[in-house]
Amino acid sequence: RASSNALLLVEGLCTLHCTAASLYITWIGQMTDLVYTEKELVQSLKDYIKAEESKLAAIKSWANKLDDLTRVSTSDPEGYLAHPVNAYKLMKRLNTEWSELESLVLQNPSDGFISNMSVHRQYFPDQDDETGAAKALMRLQDTYQLDSEAFSRGKLPGSMHANSLLTVDDCFDMGKTAYNDADYYHAVLWLQQSLKQLDAGEEAMVLKADILDYLSFSVYQMGDLPRAIELTRRLVAVDPNHDRAGGNLRYFERLLTKQLHEMNQTYQPPSEEPIQLGTYVRPKDHLPEREIYEALCRGEGLQMNEARRSRLYCRYQDGNRNPRLLLKPMMEEDEWDSPRIVRYLNVLSEEEIGKIKELAKPRLSRATVRDPKTGVLTTANYRVSKSAWLEADDDPVIDRVNQRIEDITGLAVDTAELLQVANYGVGGQYEPHFDFSRKDEPDAFKRLGTGNRVATFLNYMSDVEAGGATVFPDFGAAIWPRKGTAVFWYNLYRSGEGDYRTRHAACPVLVGSKWVSNKWIHERGQEFRRPCGLTEVD
Repeated sequence: RASSNALLLVEGLCTLHCTAASLYITWIGQMTDLVYTEKELVQSLKDYIKAEESKLAAIKSWANKLDDLTRVSTSDPEGYLAHPVNAYKLMKRLNTEWSELESLVLQNPSDGFISNMSVHRQYFPDQDDETGAAKALMRLQDTYQLDSEAFSRGKLPGSMHANSLLTVDDCFDMGKTAYNDADYYHAVLWLQQSLKQLDAGEEAMVLKADILDYLSFSVYQMGDLPRAIELTRRLVAVDPNHDRAGGNLRYFERLLTKQLHEMNQTYQPPSEEPIQLGTYVRPKDHLPEREIYEALCRGEGLQMNEARRSRLYCRYQDGNRNPRLLLKPMMEEDEWDSPRIVRYLNVLSEEEIGKIKELAKPRLSRATVRDPKTGVLTTANYRVSKSAWLEADDDPVIDRVNQRIEDITGLAVDTAELLQVANYGVGGQYEPHFDFSRKDEPDAFKRLGTGNRVATFLNYMSDVEAGGATVFPDFGAAIWPRKGTAVFWYNLYRSGEGDYRTRHAACPVLVGSKWVSNKWIHERGQEFRRPCGLTEVD
């Protein structure tokens, strides 16, 4: 079996990585804990309110009693004190009862609530987590082409929670998050939605002037001077004494006049259509196949046709008469013909999935990737998930699953990596990547001494309400998660050369939680199970 020492290397080298922000959004398990924590805090807050109300009621009773008493005593102080009982009770009140009242006033019913808060605060998300959650929504917005209105009103495909709404202030904070990251494309979309809801009469803490301030500058950064001028004029009308509005307006107007003069054009007022998804072009990023990848995630651009479908079959697979599969062969379905990708049904039982999750949850953590230039382990934002590694010795279930993978594939797993369990929460993704090491990174698995990753066996351990497909941009395939099934493909040709067509991605989870477990099988030990071919692409 792969050793624990090898695990340390694998964590750095086997292309596992996670965003620096958002520790919580990447793992639904951790977030469900927060839901129950918040419920406990709400109950604690109610108890505090009840205690405060009880305290105020007692003080009010004291005040009413003393008010009546002092009204009598001050009407005729000498006559009042002439009665010995009244004189005694005055001494008693001032010496004892007022001290008791003082103690009551000084009691702090908030101590229990504050103590409870202090206990839980160490597990609260921080600013990085909030920023990461906001960016996850923007990532989903881009991939699935959803406008800010859809998110604000909770209108997401596959979602059963129609009351998951975003307020004016929520949308403004989303816009500010993007703005602070110099992401003016998303800043415009969310600030516009905030302004739209405020104009519709929704109550908010944020001022309209603040929204217009951020929005006008973001629109300017997107190169839309006419609309930036219009928004800045609205800002001046709302707040004539605004620090920057007047100066910005004059600057924008001079800049537009100069541009029109240079281009020999006349001024055209901005469109009356509100800013929405598609008004501006999203800036290009590091990923060349971004559009293809995201289209496949939406179920668009699939290259499955009737001719290809006619070449796909389903069958019973007994692992070349493997004794463990003879009486109960695996159901195998072709997902793609070339490169060949197959899906196996009923690979993991409910009990096995539950045990694997149970073992993995305490170990789930942010993973890292080794920087190819510096060799330093670092985080990366092209995969957003949490992962854990399970050894055969951890539980008989893991040993049984490893053996099953060997029986199904016919490949030795003694030299394979440990079973890796990953959980993708909302917005969790893994952008297009290769599972095998390329020629420009020949030392990726050198210390393991087991060769390159010859094959991938991917178990789906959950259904996903929306999103979360595994897509192959090179040939236009999309494979959707089905709980209990597994997909398998070879990363290398028989010659040992990498099959670059197997570059694949895990699409962002739109609604739900995606659990998978991976087994990366290496070349060592397969010499007689999958003999080498003679040609480069054999």
